[in-house]
Amino acid sequence: MANKKLGDTRKGDALLVPVVAVLLGFAVGSVVVMITGKSPLVMFNAMLQGLTGLNVARGSFNPRYIGELVIQAMPIILTALCFGFAARTGLFNIGAEGQLMVGSLAATTVALLVRAPAFIHIPLVLGAGMVAGALWGAIPGYLKARFNVHEVVVTIMLNYVALHMNNLMILNVFGSVDRVKTAQFPQSALLKDPWLESITNGSRLNWGFVPVLIAIVVYWFVIEKTTFGYGLRAVGYNKDAAKYAGMKVNRNIVLSMMIAGAFAGLAGAVITTGTFSFGRALSAAEGYGFDGMAVALVGSNQAVGILLAGLLFGMLKAAGPLMQSNGIPKEIGGIIQASIVLFVAMKYGLERLISVLRLRRDKASALPVTGEEAGV
Repeated sequence: MANKKLGDTRKGDALLVPVVAVLLGFAVGSVVVMITGKSPLVMFNAMLQGLTGLNVARGSFNPRYIGELVIQAMPIILTALCFGFAARTGLFNIGAEGQLMVGSLAATTVALLVRAPAFIHIPLVLGAGMVAGALWGAIPGYLKARFNVHEVVVTIMLNYVALHMNNLMILNVFGSVDRVKTAQFPQSALLKDPWLESITNGSRLNWGFVPVLIAIVVYWFVIEKTTFGYGLRAVGYNKDAAKYAGMKVNRNIVLSMMIAGAFAGLAGAVITTGTFSFGRALSAAEGYGFDGMAVALVGSNQAVGILLAGLLFGMLKAAGPLMQSNGIPKEIGGIIQASIVLFVAMKYGLERLISVLRLRRDKASALPVTGEEAGV
């Protein structure tokens, strides 16, 4: 019984760490805002508006900000699932950026070359993005399994390969417009919907949130509820023990990286056919993969945690222009994000702090009550 209580307490402390980290991150942001000579209340009002569309200072409501929050959150949630899935199976996949770009390129290819009704075209576009991301993820997975080449080195190099391959195809194969983008995709390939835009007052909200929600459920189900997921996690916990238990370790490594890559490839397809409606040449990586790593870390690689952390980071990004319009540097959002990640990285220190505070509270509550304190 005592062991169970201790385990529950430690689990509760682990769940409290991200909450405390977020609060400390907001505290750091507030201090920086005060240094710039502005009130933190203005910052929090901008964040509230970015989260709910409600402007407390003016007493107004604009659903456009909710739509933009979702748009900002969707790709980083998917790249967080990419990083988190690999992390839960003992792999450090920092190639989500490259897997996203090849997913975007594959989605562009299918969108431009295939002609079909929307109910066929859209699944083909999304599926192409996932397959391309999975195959790109299979490369570091195979090299890790076959030759023990560290996945960090391979995924970093593949990010650059994906960037330049994407630009090569966009600029020289598909016939770019102004050396920046392809022609517009046909309507049958797009996730955009005028109805969603109208109910959110002209935001860029599209049906991309549906595959994102499905991806979160799939992530949770595969990792937590299937023997296949258990086998993948077993390899992550102890590769040698999994091997002696008869598990196919090398196969599981490759499959884990492929599934992780599929999540990032889906993110690329959602961005290309939802947020935009054309393929794009990129001067540099857009940072979705690295934002996803931060979201996965804050969310403890758990499905619900990733969803909540993704919405938090999406809110900070959506609130950036609102802060700037009120005289607060939009970089404050980035400072808060970095602070939150830093505090989450100090996990053991925060757990120790929480434990000390709980111990003091328990000791105080256990002190005997004197007659005077009892009012006798």
